[in-house]
Amino acid sequence: MRNKQLPELLAPAGGMESLIAAVRCGADAVYIGAKQFSARHSAENFTADSFREAVTLCHTAGVRLYLAVNTLLTAQEFAQLDLLALQAAELGIDGCIVQDYGVVSYLRARVPQLPIHASTQMTIHTAQGIAAAKEMGLCRVVLARECAAKRIADLTNIAHQMNMETEVFVHGAHCMSVSGQCWLSAAMGGRSANRGRCAQPCRLPFTANTDACACALSLKDMSLIDHVQQLTAMGVDSIKIEGRMKRPEYVAATVRAYRQALEGSQPDMEALQAVFSRSGFTDGYFTDRRVKMFGVRRKEDVFAANTVLASLRETYRKPRKIATLHGHFTLQSGQPAALTVHDGMGHSATVSGAVPQMAHNRPGNTESLRRQLEKLGDTIYDCGTVTADIGEGLMLPAAAVNAMRRDAVAALDSARCTAATPQYTVSTPPQPLTVSCKTVQPQLWLSIRKLSQLDKLHDVASSIHRLLLPLQFAQTYAEQPLLPLAQCILLPPRWCNDETKIRAMLCDAKSLGFMHLACGNVGDVPLGRALALTLHGTLGYHITNRFAADMASDMGLADGLLSPELPPQNAAQIGGALPLGIYAYGRLPLMLMRNCPIQAQIGCKQCNHQLTDRKGQLLYTDCTRITQSPDYAELFNSATVWLADRQNLCQGAAYQLLAMTDESPQRVQEVVRAYTGAANITPPARFTRGLHLADASEHERNRQG
Repeated sequence: MRNKQLPELLAPAGGMESLIAAVRCGADAVYIGAKQFSARHSAENFTADSFREAVTLCHTAGVRLYLAVNTLLTAQEFAQLDLLALQAAELGIDGCIVQDYGVVSYLRARVPQLPIHASTQMTIHTAQGIAAAKEMGLCRVVLARECAAKRIADLTNIAHQMNMETEVFVHGAHCMSVSGQCWLSAAMGGRSANRGRCAQPCRLPFTANTDACACALSLKDMSLIDHVQQLTAMGVDSIKIEGRMKRPEYVAATVRAYRQALEGSQPDMEALQAVFSRSGFTDGYFTDRRVKMFGVRRKEDVFAANTVLASLRETYRKPRKIATLHGHFTLQSGQPAALTVHDGMGHSATVSGAVPQMAHNRPGNTESLRRQLEKLGDTIYDCGTVTADIGEGLMLPAAAVNAMRRDAVAALDSARCTAATPQYTVSTPPQPLTVSCKTVQPQLWLSIRKLSQLDKLHDVASSIHRLLLPLQFAQTYAEQPLLPLAQCILLPPRWCNDETKIRAMLCDAKSLGFMHLACGNVGDVPLGRALALTLHGTLGYHITNRFAADMASDMGLADGLLSPELPPQNAAQIGGALPLGIYAYGRLPLMLMRNCPIQAQIGCKQCNHQLTDRKGQLLYTDCTRITQSPDYAELFNSATVWLADRQNLCQGAAYQLLAMTDESPQRVQEVVRAYTGAANITPPARFTRGLHLADASEHERNRQG
């Protein structure tokens, strides 16, 4: 059973063998995916039958089981979600890990008592993000993997004050992008990471110079095994191992090593590194020393795994002994024998057997019964105390005792499983709001990255309804505004290093006359509400279905941005009571990065803001500075979204967002004129109609069409 002074050790399982390995090697909890809505779609995952088997195995062993429903859903998929929710409720899982705000809303209404955890895909890394999760009805937050130790400690303390839990990834693959903010796979191959189909193009060659073999977007795997005691002291509630796509031996090695570290013994580091690594491990984000974090899977890494696989399989070949079985036999003349067993933890069972016989030689005794009962072999039990009430001269054949032992073990397993399985009440399926937005001509919203991009817009300013302005430019912009401040929407940083500083900057901006805030993260919502700003969902605040739109409206957003992974004409269909805009122009930021690939490869002084992929395409890369040093970097698509000549696709949207990156003032003017119909401007040399691609096969159909 879990030591309440230690964090929960949470293991991945992509299939049944991995789940068995996790349970038998010491996991306190396991997370799995079903065949639908799993961020690891390519894993084996669990069918309805294996899902039931997984619940039984885990709960019998006193291990919690969480279901990952951590992808974005479209409207058509909620019927399947409903079936999965009913199955999860019937089986009694211990919680769901969720990314989609609409799924949160649906599950809360459908299975009100079901614990819901905020997936790391929600990009929660601030106190306000935890407050928003609490407001949505979640009970645990999986913190972003890029959080440093001090932030984890602070956020855990804040979460506990809100009666919330924190979960921290401690081992496994590092995405270059902050989780939930990556569109690289969708852009390059039509396989959406937010839909569980990431093709990991970031592991392919990208370079900031002439080194064609460089893998500038490939990070080493994380390992915080040296910091387990520190995490324990922080009060972190759960430490999590990544790896639902990895083999069972990996699960066995990592769970065993982290169990050893939690209990203060020396972990098997040789097996841990051998079973899987990318040029070794890194703890760079945790220590806030983001150096030497890049690595790839080398031949020697693969060969090292082959040397340990057989021995690792042995570690989970048999069940781990986790409970003690105590037994009491009753043998009375003319009555079926009875055996009552208990595990000392409140679970007990009684089974009956054959009618005792009169002994021809030696009558039965407690010791002989014990010898048969302690043959517990491949079970989770050791034998404890054995007592017996035996009528005079009676005995029970060994075969009959063995049968009772098997029945007693099965009955005690069942009692343990039943006691550990939550019971849930299922409510009426929720329905989204049916209010529809009025069909109007979309407004034109402009987002900039540099103030100089406004220099040539005076003659077209009247056609721009809203200006999305980076927060750090508010003071300077207010001195010579192009649009009234009341028409401007402030863009806070997509990654917040200092909430106190950002709040102070927003207060200063509000005193100047700014009234609107863009929310690219759920944590922006309570911050903006506290300052009485009008809130607008923007890129990063994912809306792919009506339930998510309704949740955003309930949270106080005035409007939102349709996920760029959906066709633009979906804006009117999905929005309901919430007006939705579309991403109509711009190089979509494919990654939000806490580790700049250019800085790591060639240094800031040689930065030309470009990465080159293996096909020779140039991807614009830029950093954002709120403090003295860069706070984060963004990687932008080489192709530009262009819908100026497809305005029929934009009808029904509340607005068209024109997002600028490094465009010159002249080009910004040309783009605005093109989208107002004032000029027939030639599209960019490389352009795309968007990312609305569910998988590779659909991508191919769109390309051919």
